[in-house]
Amino acid sequence: MKKVLNLFDFKQQVNYRTEVLAGLTVAMTMIPESLSFAILAGFPPLMGLYASFIMGLITAIFGGRPGMISGGAGATVIVLIALMKSDGLEYVLAAVALAGLIQIVIGVFKLGKFIRLVPHPVMFGFVNGLAIIIFMSQLDQFKTVVNGDIVWLTGTSLYIMAGLVALTIAIVVLLPKITKAVPSSLVAIIVVFVLVYFLGIDTKTVEDIASVSGGFPPFHIPNIPLNFETLKLIAPYSMIMAAVGLTEGLLTLNLVDEITETKGNGNRECIAQGSANVLNGFFFGMGGCPMIAQTLVNLSAGSRARLSGIIAAFTILAIILFGAPIIEQVPMAALVGVMIMVAIGTFEWASLKIFNKVPKKDIFLVIIVAVITVLLHNLALAVLIGVILSALFFAWESAKRIRARKFIDENGVKHYEIYGPLFFASTTNFAEKFDAVNDPEEIIIDFKDSRVSDMSAIEALNAVTHRYSKVGKKVHLRHLSDDCRRLLKNADAIIEVNILEDPDYKVAADKH
Repeated sequence: MKKVLNLFDFKQQVNYRTEVLAGLTVAMTMIPESLSFAILAGFPPLMGLYASFIMGLITAIFGGRPGMISGGAGATVIVLIALMKSDGLEYVLAAVALAGLIQIVIGVFKLGKFIRLVPHPVMFGFVNGLAIIIFMSQLDQFKTVVNGDIVWLTGTSLYIMAGLVALTIAIVVLLPKITKAVPSSLVAIIVVFVLVYFLGIDTKTVEDIASVSGGFPPFHIPNIPLNFETLKLIAPYSMIMAAVGLTEGLLTLNLVDEITETKGNGNRECIAQGSANVLNGFFFGMGGCPMIAQTLVNLSAGSRARLSGIIAAFTILAIILFGAPIIEQVPMAALVGVMIMVAIGTFEWASLKIFNKVPKKDIFLVIIVAVITVLLHNLALAVLIGVILSALFFAWESAKRIRARKFIDENGVKHYEIYGPLFFASTTNFAEKFDAVNDPEEIIIDFKDSRVSDMSAIEALNAVTHRYSKVGKKVHLRHLSDDCRRLLKNADAIIEVNILEDPDYKVAADKH
């Protein structure tokens, strides 16, 4: 029993009522999103709910931290739309299973730690872009189909929808000021549902999106040829899906870490997410990953343990099996209002306050990542571009730090004391410090406050020593660290001057 309790992280104090209510709220907000993305991708609608049940249950039990919610997320499903159109559902299921295997491998080899390379401005841009996407996606519920065309609601339908959304938002905002005994989001959904049901108000419901009635997820082996051609076809989709899912998952984990001031396990999350996706591929699920919006709903409802995620998953299964007639009558306006409040809560408003207090490059990163996230709906690509730009900015700033203090000692030897890292971006500035023609017969380049970091740095040293050797002058390299010596030794075919240790002066000099 103790092991089970440890597995579920129940060693901490758990408020069971809060966890159960939070799980119910999460399930209510997850259903329309999962259905919408399944329909968008051309999948059977129930595939979205099956994915939310499987992902939610497996990751809630075995995932990287309590409080995170996983399900049939749009970010991973969007990757599979092209494969669905070109080759059909069987290949999609195989691609989902393969993506899961890739994620498991990444977790087993502990590669999840590379999420630490994501800088804070990129996180700001990612979260802000996501908040905008969540908000914009809710606007689709203010549209309807007329004679086969999608048009905006007008007249009474628009006023009813807007009024119910406003009522939902008002309850979510005001109820916590009165009591926090129950999640305000769940209360808002129930109040609007009761109001619409008993007053007979004509408005869009979950049933207008799709039916949520079905059976237990059936076991099914994808009916595809097991050969290299199939692997070559699905592998690119699987790799992209795995990357997108892990990027969203690990970013979500970092976000929850910040909110709860606790530490999650990224590699464990990779393995859990991968295992869930493998099961999705064999149980008619469309695959998925952690869902930031639902995770924030869960946290805002007070959940801090794994129980809420388990409750949410079983609630979805119960709705599929038994509760569809009731859930299908839930007004979409209530769910839209909840998700709008999630979008507002997701947006990092603090990022707007620091615009005049941080470097311009950081502001640029926040904006560009947010814009890419919104325009392309590709969170992994947005984060990747942000990381690359951040690395380039860092390299540029570091390159400008290379300095050389110059003086001639009493023996007529000129010293160059180098400050700052010598690497690919700083080699040009480094080379400009030297004057081979006018310098004395002997010079010392002192690396006490510098490092030789890469092959570009070695080539720069090679070029400098070659310039001096052409005019018959000697170059000594001084105070090289052990790792710099190893780097230079491995490249001695490039360096013109062989490096030796001078025991008297700790000078590395040529043999001649």
